[in-house]
Amino acid sequence: MRCERKFRFKLNRKYIIFYLPVLSYLSFWYLYSAFCNYMNVQMGDDSGKQPRHRNLTPLRMMRGIFCLIVLVLSAFMVLVYFGFWTATGLRIISVHYSRVGTSFFFGCWLALWPFWFEKINKTKVVISGDSVPPAKRVLVIANHRTEVDWMYLWDLALRKGCVGSIRYILKSSLMKLPVFGWVFHIMEFIPVERRWEADALKLRQILYTYKDPEDPLWLVVFPEGTDFTEQKCIRSKKYASENGLPILNNVLLPKTKGFYACLEELRGSLDAVYDITIGYKHHCPSFLDNAFGVDPAEVHMHVRCIAIVDIPESENEAASWLMDTFCDKDKLLSDFHSQGHFPREGIESELSTAKCLANFIFVLTSTALCTYLTLFSSIWFKIYVSSVCAYLTTATYFNFRPSPIVSL
Repeated sequence: MRCERKFRFKLNRKYIIFYLPVLSYLSFWYLYSAFCNYMNVQMGDDSGKQPRHRNLTPLRMMRGIFCLIVLVLSAFMVLVYFGFWTATGLRIISVHYSRVGTSFFFGCWLALWPFWFEKINKTKVVISGDSVPPAKRVLVIANHRTEVDWMYLWDLALRKGCVGSIRYILKSSLMKLPVFGWVFHIMEFIPVERRWEADALKLRQILYTYKDPEDPLWLVVFPEGTDFTEQKCIRSKKYASENGLPILNNVLLPKTKGFYACLEELRGSLDAVYDITIGYKHHCPSFLDNAFGVDPAEVHMHVRCIAIVDIPESENEAASWLMDTFCDKDKLLSDFHSQGHFPREGIESELSTAKCLANFIFVLTSTALCTYLTLFSSIWFKIYVSSVCAYLTTATYFNFRPSPIVSL
């Protein structure tokens, strides 16, 4: 027995001696890369000019793979060791404090993405339009140009200190993604089938739980219902011409029922509505383009801050208002494509590199500690992690959340 314990200790120490230097080296390389990018140091390029399109070099590929590993591993550890307790243990006591705790921990994790995009990949984010107040509860409506639009909204929310408060209405199939489906469930994203007959009752039931004005909330809605493609645009134009609706070239016709349901259920507790128009320069990126820092060179977001009282209360008038809003978006995007920018640029400052690095170190240190406890510590940690994974799989599949036993 004594020999067996001695062997196990040496084996664990062997893994620790290997694991920690590797993690330290990767962390140093990651921070060094961020510092070089921040100081505008580019290997083999002294021009300092912003490229239209970056080539996929081995360095970019390695950096992208490492970033993805860090993000997935940190998401899993934050989920298992922190998010699970805020979404279950704390929720039994108070739904409000459960949401505040969940927003804090996942806000730290979500803040890694803007750091990656802006400081590591050197994507330029330009915000224009109205000055955005740090409102606690807002409804965000945005055009859906590509599959990564929702990620760049984190850049704006992080600048306002609300990145952990973002919630999305998303297609239900995304809830089946490994790890990230659990994150979506814990953060209380709203899954829909994109068929109003199937979604109407469920959507309103979930929105009803968001009515507490003390709960932090940035609810993001993409009224187009899907991302923009030329083929979808052709179908949208055909439908518009057959039904006497405006012909739009840069956005799809918005679906009004889901937007109105959100507005009607939450009107009394919202601070404002943010109308955001997103444009990419010079190429629309895919997720892998983002991951490897190939595209986009620039992301432009034009913001209109709209008071709730300025949006009509009746469904027909609200639908007309939304259609007019998307006509304005279409015109904005036409001007953006011809001029290369939206009006009134530069309303937001750049992200603080020091704060981003501090958050990165905090998340990475927590991830390293949780990884050590899971892999190299007591077997009880392995049992704990396995049990949490089983619970999250079941809870996500059945869309289950515990109800509070006491009210605080």
